[in-house]
Amino acid sequence: QLLALVDERAGLAVEVAAAKAAAADADKFALRPGREAQLIRSLLERPRNAARPSLVVRIWRELIGDSLSRQGPFHISVFGGRDPGRAVEGARLRFGAAASLRQVARPEDAIAGAKTLGGVAVLALSSDTPWWGRLLAEPKLKVFAALPCLSAWGPNTALAVAAVEVEPTGADLTYWVTDAGGTAQAIEGALGRDGVAGDLIAEAGGLKLFALMGFYQAGDERLARAPGRLTGVIGAAPAPIDV
Repeated sequence: QLLALVDERAGLAVEVAAAKAAAADADKFALRPGREAQLIRSLLERPRNAARPSLVVRIWRELIGDSLSRQGPFHISVFGGRDPGRAVEGARLRFGAAASLRQVARPEDAIAGAKTLGGVAVLALSSDTPWWGRLLAEPKLKVFAALPCLSAWGPNTALAVAAVEVEPTGADLTYWVTDAGGTAQAIEGALGRDGVAGDLIAEAGGLKLFALMGFYQAGDERLARAPGRLTGVIGAAPAPIDV
């Protein structure tokens, strides 16, 4: 019965792809990270007797990834930083096995892949290169996912980037870059005095990357008053699910 339902769902994805091609929408990436997060949260809130959250998330991530791959190009470029294997594992946990995946040696190669149709870049936070600063000059590219997406799988180790619109989901983290000097505690204190809560998650090359609690637009006045001369929002992602 499970196999029949999975096969039926795959068939529907094929029909959707055909309809998009007929409507000349085949050149649009179907990735909807906010919608996916809301779906998975809804599934995890439903009563279960024995199915673990990790099983539910893995199954639906595979189904979603397979559907995306049928509706047009879908490929992943992974920059693993100091731990390439962990970055690849995180990418597969988040996007499933259907998308083609390649490992790259430089973050700029992953970012270049994200600029092509159906491209997603997965970039490790454990890096000596402040790749996140490059996104300030790439307004079409946005951080849209934190990996892993389930807290039980461990701490945030990578971010996913693509040319997609990010939308608030009700439980989000906004990613903000600054070149402000001083300690992380001083910057967090300055943000806090303006009602913004955030934590430093990466630092390299004179740039700092903060995860801000909540969904912030790029032009938010509170962030305009924050420390630093070179600053900016580079995207937002659903917060990892803690169940």
